[in-house]
Amino acid sequence: MLYQQTIAAPFSLSGIGLHSGEQVSVTVSPAPIDAGRYFVYGESRIPADTTVVSASQLSTELRQNGTGVRTVEHLLSALFGMGVHNACIELDRPELPILDGSALPWVEAIAKVGIETQIEGDRVIPLAETITVSKGDSFVTAIPSDTLRFTYGIEYPTKAIGEQWFSWSPAINNFSERFVEEVAPARTFTLAAYIDQARAAGLIKGGSLENALVCDADRWINPPLRFDDEPCRHKLLDLIGDLSLLGFLPRAHILAYKASHNLHAEFAIALAKKL
Repeated sequence: MLYQQTIAAPFSLSGIGLHSGEQVSVTVSPAPIDAGRYFVYGESRIPADTTVVSASQLSTELRQNGTGVRTVEHLLSALFGMGVHNACIELDRPELPILDGSALPWVEAIAKVGIETQIEGDRVIPLAETITVSKGDSFVTAIPSDTLRFTYGIEYPTKAIGEQWFSWSPAINNFSERFVEEVAPARTFTLAAYIDQARAAGLIKGGSLENALVCDADRWINPPLRFDDEPCRHKLLDLIGDLSLLGFLPRAHILAYKASHNLHAEFAIALAKKL
């Protein structure tokens, strides 16, 4: 990101929480220089940074002093993708709404109110060494590079998804435009075979065919897809949201394969210690 920016006016969205199944309302407001992005829930103010990340199953949670907010990754990805560094996010339940399962509704709301530049300055930090976190055959790694680039790979035991790779190299001066067109519309997804297991664990109570792509062993149950590789693009959307907890992205080639929110969070923490 080249500038420190905020939104020009407040906006509100409401919807159902993916995991809680509760209706939630969110208001995003401008914030002053160096405030960063932070959540206000009840009496608590929770910063969107690596010091409070507590990645939970199938989402990212931020927790401080016993209070947490979860499923923050899509809004954080949208704010970062649109170049918004400072924002106050107030919510009346501890989980953000899933909306249509992508970052697009957030992006459209941000675009509608506009963006205000606060400070000009270089926020792209070069990476001095390769950094990797891994678990089994899953990994996230950052390799020093002259330009920012992402490569994400996924593999699922279904013909509808199979193995997918998506490589994305936006220039800094058109990061937001490319994000809106190529990443933000990608929706969350799951396999039908996983649904009962997730619900038995108290998850995806608010999931539906309106806010998630679902496939069985051979096909998508609720097509059409927005991209042929929409699942892989959505994983990149999640990664950008999780890495935005750094407040910036390093100048690096960031590669991920079969990574979870937990691994994204571990990687963001590892980067924070090095940069």
